[in-house]
Amino acid sequence: MKPLRSPRLAHLLLCLGLLSCAWSHAAEAQTVRVGVYANEPKIFADASGQPTGILGELLQAMANEEKWQLQTVPCAWQQCLQLLQEGEIDLLPDVAFSEERARLMDFHQVPSLFSWSQLYSHEELRLHSVLDLRGLRIAALEGSIQYQYLQSLLDSFGLQAQMIALSDLRQGFAMVHDGDADAVVANQLFGDYHVANYRLSATPIMFQPAQLFYATPKGENRNLLEAIDRHLQNWQASPGSIYFQVLQRWSGEAQRRSIPVLFWWGLALLAALLTLAIGGSLLLRRQVADKTRHLKASEARLNTILDSVEAHIYIKDPQLRYQYANRKVCELFGRTIDQVIGHTDADFFDSETAQALGINDRRVLAGERIENEETNRDRHGRNERTYFSVKLPLRAADDSIYALCGISTDITEHKKNLEQIHQLAYYDALTGLPNRRLLLEHLQFALARSARSGREGALLFIDLDNFKQLNDTLGHDMGDLLLQQVSSRLLDQVRLEDNLSRLGGDEFVLILENLDPEPQAAIAIIEQVADKLLRALARPFELPGYSHSGSASIGVALFSQPYDKPEELLKHADLAMYEAKAAGRNTLCFFDPRMQEALAARATLEHELRRALSEGQLLLHYQPQVDEQGELLGAEALIRWRHPQRGLVPPGEFIPLAESTGLILPMGRWILHTACRQLAAWADDPQRAELTVAINVSARQFHHPDFVADVLTALKETGAAPHRLELELTESQLVQDIEALIDKMGQLKAHGVRFSLDDFGTGYSSLSYLKRLPLDQLKIDRSFVHDLLDNASDTAIVRTILALGQELELRVIAEGVESEAQRDALLRLGCRHFQGYLYGAPQPAEQIGAHGRATLALHLGSA
Repeated sequence: MKPLRSPRLAHLLLCLGLLSCAWSHAAEAQTVRVGVYANEPKIFADASGQPTGILGELLQAMANEEKWQLQTVPCAWQQCLQLLQEGEIDLLPDVAFSEERARLMDFHQVPSLFSWSQLYSHEELRLHSVLDLRGLRIAALEGSIQYQYLQSLLDSFGLQAQMIALSDLRQGFAMVHDGDADAVVANQLFGDYHVANYRLSATPIMFQPAQLFYATPKGENRNLLEAIDRHLQNWQASPGSIYFQVLQRWSGEAQRRSIPVLFWWGLALLAALLTLAIGGSLLLRRQVADKTRHLKASEARLNTILDSVEAHIYIKDPQLRYQYANRKVCELFGRTIDQVIGHTDADFFDSETAQALGINDRRVLAGERIENEETNRDRHGRNERTYFSVKLPLRAADDSIYALCGISTDITEHKKNLEQIHQLAYYDALTGLPNRRLLLEHLQFALARSARSGREGALLFIDLDNFKQLNDTLGHDMGDLLLQQVSSRLLDQVRLEDNLSRLGGDEFVLILENLDPEPQAAIAIIEQVADKLLRALARPFELPGYSHSGSASIGVALFSQPYDKPEELLKHADLAMYEAKAAGRNTLCFFDPRMQEALAARATLEHELRRALSEGQLLLHYQPQVDEQGELLGAEALIRWRHPQRGLVPPGEFIPLAESTGLILPMGRWILHTACRQLAAWADDPQRAELTVAINVSARQFHHPDFVADVLTALKETGAAPHRLELELTESQLVQDIEALIDKMGQLKAHGVRFSLDDFGTGYSSLSYLKRLPLDQLKIDRSFVHDLLDNASDTAIVRTILALGQELELRVIAEGVESEAQRDALLRLGCRHFQGYLYGAPQPAEQIGAHGRATLALHLGSA
C-alpha cells in the first residue's frame, strides 16, 4: 500500500475517525455511580440493590429518560460525603444545601424536596423546648447539618448536653428505644416513617427547615445537574406528574406506618387514667395517717426546691460520707442518689481533689464556717472545674456537730469570662504583652519601689524605624506578623524581672528596675541593654515570602529625673526617642531637660500659629524671576508671619510645625486664595495682565482628597485665569501614591493649570515617572547653584538637568542665583531663567516691577 501523500486527505480521514469515536461514545449509556444510604422514605436500596424511596424513584425516572445506567454504591452517610468529595461516586441524593458544602460539592438549582429537622423521644420525657435538653443524651447523624446546628444551638443557650454521633439514623432510634439515648434528631420524613416501629413520638422541638438536592463532586458532572434541574422544573410545574405521584405514594406509606402511634397514645391515656385512679386510692389511704403525710409532703417539697436550685447541695456525716445530695450533685457524679449516699469524695474525685476537700470539710466539722473557691477534678484527673463553696456545721439540740452542709456553685465559666475581660483590659491582643493601661500601673509601682530602695530605674521607649512603609507596601497582615516577631525577640533579651509592654502601633516600652544608684553605672547598664535590643532587632525578620531588615530608635528617661506623674515620665522617654530618630535612627538617646523646654516652646508656637491663621497675621512676599536679558518674568511668593511681639518669624521655624500638626492644610488654602486674588488683581493692570501665578504646595496638601476641589474653588471665587496659575511640587511628593498624584495633576491640567517640579535633582528623580507627569517646568535646586563654580559634580548635574528639560520640552529655571559669576556659568551651560538675590530680595506685591512678563511662584519654604 502506498503511503498517503495528500495532507488534506490525511486530515479528513483523521476527522472522520474522531467523529466516529464521538458517535460511538454518544451511543453508549452513561454510567452514574449513585451513593445510597438508609434514610427512608427519601432514599434507600431495595431488595435488588437499586435506589428507591422518594428521591430514588425520581432518579430512576430521570435515568430512564436520560439513558443513564445507575450503579448503586452503598455507604453510610459520612462515608457517602467522603466518597463524593473524592470523586468515587458521581451523584449523592438527599444533601441539604449549605454555604460550606457548596465549597466542596456542586448542587443543581431546583430543590428536589423540602424537609425540616425534628427531635423524637419517648412521650414520658415531655420535651417542649430546647431548654428541656439540658443534660440529655441526644443522638444525631455524624457530619450532618442537624448535628452541627443543634450543637451550636445548645452552646448559644449555655446548655450542657451529650451529643452522640451516629453512622445510621435507625441506630439512633434504636438507642432511644433501648434507653441508651434520650432523644434522636432526624429529618421529619424519616422520623415520621420510623417512629411507630420504635414506639417513640415526635416532640414539638423543630428547627432548620432545609432544601434537599442531589450533589455531584466539585467541578464534575455538570450535565447530570442540568438534566436534574430540567426534569424537576417540568415535573413540579405539573400537578399530575410522576413527582407528585411519588410524593403521594410515599406519604401514604408513612401514614400507614404511623397508625400504631395512635394506638400507643391510647394506651398511654389509659395508663394515665389508671395511674390517677391508683393515686386517688392511695391518697384516700394516706388520709388515715395525716401527720405522716404532712411530713412526707414537706420533705418532697424541700427536695423539689433543692433539686430546682442550680447549685450543688449536699450533707456529709463526720466520716465525710454523703448523707444527702440534690439533683446537681448526682448529675456531676453521673450516679443515682442511691449510688451517692454512703460514699466519700475519694469515690468521685482524684486523690489530690479528695484530700483538699477533706481538709476543708474537717475544718467545718470542727465548728468553722468557710467560704472559698475549690478546684475539683474527676477520678482520672481531668475535667477540671472551679466552685465557690459555702460550708457550715449542722448542730444537734445539745450543740454537738453531727454533719456539715455544703452549697457549691460552679463558677468555671464565670472565672474564664473574668480572665478574658482582664486579658482584654490589660493585655495587647496581638502580642500578648501588657498594654498601656497595665504599663502605667506597673510604672507607678516601679517608681514607688525605686523611691523606697534608692535604686535607679529607667523607662525605655522603643519605636521601629520605617514600620509604616512596610505596612503600606506589604499590608497590615505582614505588619502584624512583624510586630509579633519583634515582641518575641525583645522578650528574649530582657530579664524576668523587667517589664515589657506594647504601647500601640510599633511602639514598645521596657521598664528596667533595681539599677545602680550611681548615675554613670546605671547609664552603662542601660546602654548595654539597649545595644542588645538594637542588635536583636537589626537581624532580618523572616516573613512569608519576604525577608525584612529593620531597625529601631530608643529613648530613655531615668526614674531619678524630675516628673509630676508617671505619664510625664513616659512623655520624656517618647521625646528622647524622637531625638534618636532625628540623630539618624537605629540609636539610643537619653532625655535631656532641654528637650522639655523645646517641647513647651513648640506647643506655645503651635498655639500662636493657630491664632495667626485666625487673626490674619500671615502675609506673602515675592522674589523676582528673570530671563537671560534680566527682564522680569515673575516672582516666587514666600509666606511670612508678622508676630505681634517677635516681629517677622522665619518660615523655617513655623513651616515644619505646620506640616507636623496639620495646620499646613488651612494655611495652604489661605495661600492659595490669597495668591489667586493677587493674580486676579494684576489681570486688571495692563502692565501686569500677562503675569502667571505658580503655587508650590506641600505633599500633605496635595494628597488631601479635597485638593483639586480647593484649587478650582479658589480660581472660581477669585476670578483668576487657570492658565496663569502654576503649582510647584517637590520630588518628595513623587514617593507617595504616584498614580493618585498623576490623576490629580491631570484633572487640574485639563482646566489649564500649569505644573513645575521644585528642587529637582535632590530627591526621587525617577525618570520613569517624570515622563508621565504633565509638567511645564523644572527648577534647579539652589544647592547645585551655590557650589557651581567650585564643584565639577554640580556643574555636571546642572548640565544634565538642562539637557533633560530640553529633551522633554520643559522650561528650566535656576533658583538661588546670588552673583553674576553664577549667572554667567549658568548661561554658558544653557540656562535662560533665573531667580535669586542677584535680581532682588522677597518684597511686597506692590513693589514687584510692572514691565515685561512675570511669573509668580508661591513657595512654602524659606527664602
